[in-house]
Amino acid sequence: MTALLECVSVAAGYNRRPVVRDLNLQVQTGEVVAILGSNGAGKTTSLLTMAGLLRPLGGQVTVDGTPVNYRRPYLAARMGVQLVPDDRCLFTTLSVAENISFGRKGKAALDLALAYFPALEKRLRASAGVLSGGEQQMLTLARALVAEPRLLLIDELSMGLAPVIVQELLSVVRRICDETSTTVVLVEQHVQMALQIADRAIVLAHGDTVLERPAAELRDDPSLLKAAYLGKTA
Repeated sequence: MTALLECVSVAAGYNRRPVVRDLNLQVQTGEVVAILGSNGAGKTTSLLTMAGLLRPLGGQVTVDGTPVNYRRPYLAARMGVQLVPDDRCLFTTLSVAENISFGRKGKAALDLALAYFPALEKRLRASAGVLSGGEQQMLTLARALVAEPRLLLIDELSMGLAPVIVQELLSVVRRICDETSTTVVLVEQHVQMALQIADRAIVLAHGDTVLERPAAELRDDPSLLKAAYLGKTA
């Protein structure tokens, strides 16, 4: 079976200097994979490369067997890849409904967004800039969701949010995956929360993959994560 997302010996970085080295990852349809690691480990760099926004220094990223085109990154979106960035990138002067419409127009798209994020229904006419942090993150996810992605890349969903909100949002991410067969790769600083909804996790340390295990194993044996975060191969 061909993996929906495959990274083969990927090196990625900036100014020809690798931040990530020899990343090998296969993610199947409907799977949630968490990328974990300390600050500077290469997590966001990995996501940007998967999204077609950063050209790899080596290796290859494919989506459903097709190489990602880095000369035309918009083609990744046409392949069904949606990135949810850590800074949300909302159009703050436009309304909630208008922001959702950038993912896909029409009543069906709006109904889909509100089915997963009902709290936005009362805020449809409000400008995105006046929403709370949690509401803004809901809107960012909703906009990506209505584009009907095959692959959803989520970078630090929890940035600036209270843990209770993070837990609620991650639960919705798991529900989206289960109900729509969307494949999810997420970077998350709340490790235990991420492991609660992930199927598998990899840990990066200084750009190297030092651990890859089922999420359940990492939940049950915290010593594995501790060793990985210290840069020890487990």
